[in-house]
Amino acid sequence: MRAARLWSGWIMLCVCTVLLGTGCGMFGNAKEPQAMAAPPAQQVEPKVVVATSSEGPGLYEPTSERSSSVVHVEKFAPPEVRVGEEYVYEIHVTNLTESPLREVTLTDRLPEKFTLKSSDPAAVGVAEGKVAWNIGDLGPEKTAVIKVKGVATGEGTNVHCGIVTYKRPYCVAVKVVNPVLELVKTAPAEVIMCDPIPLKLVVRNRGTGTAKNVQITDTLPDGMRTSDGKTTVMLKAGTLEPGQSREFTVDAKATRTGEFVNKAVATADGGMKVEATAKTIVRKPALKIVKTGPAKQYFGRTATYEITLTNQGDADARNTVLTDMLPNGAAFVSASDGGKRRGGEVVWDLGTLAPKGSKKVSLTLRGDEAGIIVNTAVAKAYCNPQVTASAQTEYIGVPAVLLEVVDVEDPIEVGDKETYVITVTNQGTAADTNIRITCVLEANMDYVSSSGDTKGAVDGRTVTFAPLATLGPKAKATWKVVVKAVKTGDVRFSVSMQSDQLKRPVAENEATNIYE
Repeated sequence: MRAARLWSGWIMLCVCTVLLGTGCGMFGNAKEPQAMAAPPAQQVEPKVVVATSSEGPGLYEPTSERSSSVVHVEKFAPPEVRVGEEYVYEIHVTNLTESPLREVTLTDRLPEKFTLKSSDPAAVGVAEGKVAWNIGDLGPEKTAVIKVKGVATGEGTNVHCGIVTYKRPYCVAVKVVNPVLELVKTAPAEVIMCDPIPLKLVVRNRGTGTAKNVQITDTLPDGMRTSDGKTTVMLKAGTLEPGQSREFTVDAKATRTGEFVNKAVATADGGMKVEATAKTIVRKPALKIVKTGPAKQYFGRTATYEITLTNQGDADARNTVLTDMLPNGAAFVSASDGGKRRGGEVVWDLGTLAPKGSKKVSLTLRGDEAGIIVNTAVAKAYCNPQVTASAQTEYIGVPAVLLEVVDVEDPIEVGDKETYVITVTNQGTAADTNIRITCVLEANMDYVSSSGDTKGAVDGRTVTFAPLATLGPKAKATWKVVVKAVKTGDVRFSVSMQSDQLKRPVAENEATNIYE
């Protein structure tokens, strides 16, 4: 039994508690309106209770199983009024559940000796001795209070009874989720062709449900392969809870230069599909080397070679090194731009050569002997095949022949013989070739004989020696002519020399005094 609550000057007229799934009719067998939708509206018809508390006028609240009920209705009114007196009674409708009640209405029957003046809230209709209030939705454990004001018009007992109707939803909770795949693909914007291309793929579930059997398919564009040679990559991400992500990295490599647009697709159960692309530009350096130098030079002198290195590609030529191989027969003299001799080569560390950039260096050598030398330079850089260039120089000497003529006996008597010695010396640095000696005798002497490095022949007073094919540097050749003095006088023995290297003949005379 609940304890009585005192309310001075008022008494509870009726109380009704509706148990789950039950209702009560109003005024006996009166029919109630049908519910618009399942479940049907429940209704409450309060019992009439007239009581006086032992402590005086007050509120009587009968026992009710509130813990298992839906609606609890309480009415409060003054225990007694005079005829013609205006009074107020209250109706309290309480939702005892933890879920809302829909379309709650209260209909109250007005006693015959009662005239309705007003209500708060206002009634929605008064007809045939009944008044109704549309309470609407009543939240969990919420109470709606209705205050009714009227006038007692005659003696007797005014019994205010009513009925509450409502709809209680019968619900089943279905959680609706929406997993949403998000795929992000990143790649370096630019690489050199020899560099690896790391492709980063991140798949994320940014929705509200679980994404199952998540898989990424990455089909690489033409000219790109994985490090192990594949053109298609399959990545299994499995199950992704909301907010969960998986990250993958694929190392790819380009087989050519150009722009690559790489698209990946992520899928999951339920037809989910999302795409992501990444663009990478692949560049490559392209070194070109040109080497120039003198075609001919006298040995013993220096020759300077120029080497021009140009990057004709569209990427930096990193770690560029230029090397010149010192040829045999030439000695290193100097190098420009910080070139350093390292054993049998000269090396320039040029660093990075930008696209379309060039660098020119020079190398000076000295040829120490006659002959042809080939000087070769080699350039290399990161991701660039080795390139070479050569320059050929013929190192030549300078022939310088000396003609000398001497008589062995001077003076001589008429009838004696005189020997003339002809010596040709190559004082230069190159061989002299096709050396030809011609001697002319004056009338005071007659030809006797000739000898030497080549055979001589006489024609009248002219002695001609066969050509000497070659006379090397520092070498000598000798010829002799023997004559007989036939007449006194100051005579001259004339010798002329010609060769392939001489532009004009060389003449030499030897004076001899013939006496009697």
